[in-house]
Formats: sequence, C-alpha cells, structure tokens
Amino acid sequence: MSKYLLNKFLFTVDRDPELVERYREDPAGTVAWWEANVANALLNCHTGEASTWQAFDDDERAALSGHDYPRLFELGAHPFLTLTLFIAMFERDHAEPLGFQLQYAQRLAHFSLPYPDIAT
Repeated sequence: MSKYLLNKFLFTVDRDPELVERYREDPAGTVAWWEANVANALLNCHTGEASTWQAFDDDERAALSGHDYPRLFELGAHPFLTLTLFIAMFERDHAEPLGFQLQYAQRLAHFSLPYPDIAT
C-alpha cells in the first residue's frame, strides 16, 4: 500500500479538468490508464525521468475505481485531496448548497479519533 501514490493520483487528477471528467465517467479505466502512464512519472519533473516500482494494490485500485472516498480515507488518503476532487466531480449532482460536502461528512461520520494516519 502506498499513501503517497493514492495522494499523487488524487492530486494530479484534481488539477486537470479533463481528467476529473474522465475519472467521473470511467473511474476504472482512468485508474488503469493513470497507473500505467502517470504513476511512475516523477511529480513536477519534466525531464522524462521515471521510477518503475509504484503500483496500487487491489484494495486501493478498488477504492479508487469505486469512488469509495470513505475507504480511501481508511487507507490514508488525505481528506482534503479526496474532498476537493470529489466536490469537482459530484457537487453538480446536488441541488442544495454544500450538498456533496454534507454527504461527504455524513459518510465519514463513523470515524472517531484517532483518525487514520495520513502522513506519507
């Protein structure tokens, strides 16, 4: 398991409007594409350097592919990264103000201190 890789996925997808839409419409395909093409690229590196060893485990892949942000939180994904990405994807589906944020809080309400470790 790699909290770094989970957070890198959330961070990079959230910063590209086309990837946000792609992830909303085809989460499993986007996760597979990202893992194959972006996961091992060095963050903020434009020289073509890359590593070769990073990959999601089955649980991480399933949580990402299922848009399962409570499970991502359990796995140590940073809550601000999940919240901002999922707001971008799903706030439009809610008629009431802060509709998605309220749903997010409700679905994470069963967590109590200490929260899962989000350090990478």
